[in-house]
Amino acid sequence: MPGASIAGYVASNDVMIGGSRVGDGAPCFVIAEAGVNHGGDQDRAHALVDVAADAGADAVKFQAFHTDELVAAGAAPAPYQGAAGSQSQRELLRGLELTPDALAALARHARERNVIFLASVFDEQSLDVLDQIGVAAFKIASPDVANPILLEAIGSRGRPVILSTGTADLAEVEAAVLTLRGTGVRDLVLLQCTSAYPAPADESNLKAMATMREAFSVPVGFSDHTIGDAVALAAVALGACVLEKHFTLDRLLPGPDHRASLEPDELARLVRSVRTVEKALGDGVKQSTPSERENSDAVRRSLAAAADLPAGTVLERAMLVALRPGTGIPAAHVDEIVGRRLGRAVARHALLDPADLE
Repeated sequence: MPGASIAGYVASNDVMIGGSRVGDGAPCFVIAEAGVNHGGDQDRAHALVDVAADAGADAVKFQAFHTDELVAAGAAPAPYQGAAGSQSQRELLRGLELTPDALAALARHARERNVIFLASVFDEQSLDVLDQIGVAAFKIASPDVANPILLEAIGSRGRPVILSTGTADLAEVEAAVLTLRGTGVRDLVLLQCTSAYPAPADESNLKAMATMREAFSVPVGFSDHTIGDAVALAAVALGACVLEKHFTLDRLLPGPDHRASLEPDELARLVRSVRTVEKALGDGVKQSTPSERENSDAVRRSLAAAADLPAGTVLERAMLVALRPGTGIPAAHVDEIVGRRLGRAVARHALLDPADLE
């Protein structure tokens, strides 16, 4: 798209996905990434839907692909795939495909459990299937950030798009955004991502979320492949509007993604922790809180006499000390009290009372 500019498109900071608002001021949209952790077993896939729902995730996400439309014959596995024992990508992926009927059944199950069904789409045949199912949004995996053929096909369907940006630099992300905008995509979410399984925490680059938010004026989140939940929670604290995290029934199951996944109790804990972080962020207004006000009288200080002071004393700063509790004249008012005359005697360390002053 020569000569195109991001500035030529109307950005949306507010995206609706399956009835949930995603953007600044909205709760973090938590995607429980089942991915291919079902291992080709439909019963296990349905169990993953239940785990996501029970954990309180907003959405559960699978992967939709046809192996022959995705991988050329003889393609070697990625290192993390080879570590799972696969001789080729085709060998691995054929056993992880979900049929159109299986995807539709998972979508129905998700609706029954009140969790939004999503799937990463890798080819146009799968795109047709997901479009017919009526997914709330299309997820584009990081490897396809530089695949305008698929981006154009997805963008033409008129649904919200969530784009992971692992492996890409900012120029490549811009090209992808321009391609999607050029097909009419208005509702777009970008996810910072490190495409390693598991990903090193020190390569997460969470500050890139702010870079993309400023560059493209869209909701930005984080797709987390690190071990544990510390980096995910840091992303939420930094303003991630979406958090995607792999989960599994058991990390010891065979397959490429289990090692970087949370188990069911860990996923539930992550969702609870995300909600705690959101509450902790507050509204940004600096003021005392109700719980602080319960303690402030006991721990703040009031003005008191530094020594026995007779009636008629003209108060000097050296005659005053600040002592707890804060139920008397606040210590912050010391400059207003200096120069005032005592109308009656005040004993050493007694709190001053407005009635003590003439």
